[in-house]
Amino acid sequence: MTTATTRALRTPPNRTGATTARVPPAANPSLPSLTGLRWMAALLVFGLHVNNFGYFGGTGARFVSWGFGAGATGVSFFFVLSGFVLTWSARPRDSALGFWRRRIARIYPVHLVTCVVALLMTYTPHQTRPAPKQALANVLLVHSWWHPWWQTLNPVSWSLACEAFFYASFPLLFLVLRRLGARWSVVAGGLCVAAIVVLAWADAHHWWKYALYSFPAARLPEFVLGTVTARLVLLGRWRGPGLEASLALAVIGYFFVPQLAPGYSATVCTIAGFALLIPAAAVADLKGLPSLWRRRRLVRLGELSFAFYMIHLLVLRAATNVLGNKPHFGALAGLAVTAAAFAMSLGLSWLLYETVECPARRLLLRCRRRGASPQEPAPDRAEAPAATSD
Repeated sequence: MTTATTRALRTPPNRTGATTARVPPAANPSLPSLTGLRWMAALLVFGLHVNNFGYFGGTGARFVSWGFGAGATGVSFFFVLSGFVLTWSARPRDSALGFWRRRIARIYPVHLVTCVVALLMTYTPHQTRPAPKQALANVLLVHSWWHPWWQTLNPVSWSLACEAFFYASFPLLFLVLRRLGARWSVVAGGLCVAAIVVLAWADAHHWWKYALYSFPAARLPEFVLGTVTARLVLLGRWRGPGLEASLALAVIGYFFVPQLAPGYSATVCTIAGFALLIPAAAVADLKGLPSLWRRRRLVRLGELSFAFYMIHLLVLRAATNVLGNKPHFGALAGLAVTAAAFAMSLGLSWLLYETVECPARRLLLRCRRRGASPQEPAPDRAEAPAATSD
């Protein structure tokens, strides 16, 4: 753990018996368990896409569908986690322009590179080439606002368009959030859950012309729910279950997803578990409690998870030129092909992280840091693949 984390663990309980998460104003402690958890969410999305590409047939297909058919809920986890981490790392003196600059430096270089890769792939056989305005909308991260365009170029970037909307909203949201006490934070969290339920019901009953799954405004309650849970942890007033119980609730919700209509409705099954799991993991780090997700290798994979998330679907799509569409291999062949696709995606994610993500972020933030004061906000940590850290 970092020195800041150690200081936080030594902070005595307040008079009500609650452990406080307050630390010196320079920075809140890092939360490595959240970085490890985000890798697991990225892995769920990878498994979902392996299932969708039909690598397995027969019994293997049924097993993969059972394990990863609900993998799209991993994106919901990213949205909640993004709200939590941005609130955890926010500083009252930070400016909106400074915040947006760090966000652009964090996600845009990898997004731009994967857009170029996806565009080049459209010149290979059996690939659809987007119209110029569709490609431009994707590059500018506004394509999810118009449903027919939501999966142009690199399909997974639709979630970045949602995150871009969250980032645009966050400075104003934080002005309100920092004034909320524990009671009103709980109320706000309850309203977010209620909004998700109402939106899921509306989506299942086709009240809107297009599905709400990729519509940025419809995903905002998940992000806001993450912000209010972070607020409760910062106030030392989080009263949720521990890490093991929260994980169990998240897993139960995950496997309940097939009982509901596909798409946005799945969010209802997992939102409670995710909203409990993320602060539980944060509290485990703050209190020094055991956490599987804090292990060094998982944390390292979590650092690569944004690049992995952005590149893996392009790898699977490129493989169709060799494997064909939905090859439905037997179990052993399916495992071999999946392992090869995973290894290729992980290797490319490491390359993106080391040669694009980190160097570009340093380059874009260098001027700001040269003129930064000692009180200027520290880089964000442990955020989700769709919104990872500075």
